[in-house]
Amino acid sequence: MMLSGIFLIWLITALGLWLVTLIVPGIRARSPGGLLWAALVLGFVNAFIRPLLWMLTLPLTVLTFGLFALVVNAFTLWLTAELVEGFEIDSFGSALLGALVMALLGAAGFALLHWIMMGEVRWLLYQSGPGIYI
Repeated sequence: MMLSGIFLIWLITALGLWLVTLIVPGIRARSPGGLLWAALVLGFVNAFIRPLLWMLTLPLTVLTFGLFALVVNAFTLWLTAELVEGFEIDSFGSALLGALVMALLGAAGFALLHWIMMGEVRWLLYQSGPGIYI
């Protein structure tokens, strides 16, 4: 079950990146394979690098009422483009606009899921030991 959830998130991320390539000038995927690789790499960057960046930039994020988090997300998108051949971003401005579009798509997707599930969307907690929830 968990593996199918990860696969689904990967495909949804790829779909979001594909929509970003259609909407944002300066962001391109040269092939469907490049788009899938970019979604995979973005997942790893978001899992391992973005939390560190968020901790390092927390004071600035607080000072800007959370808006600097968009810059962190733009950086992760730009870093993904640097790591994946076949996925390109022309400038950091394009990455910033792409991060904004991805955030809006994520919010719209969550709202759609909430509507489809008739308000029954819940976060799943895994118990890894006695009284320890992840």
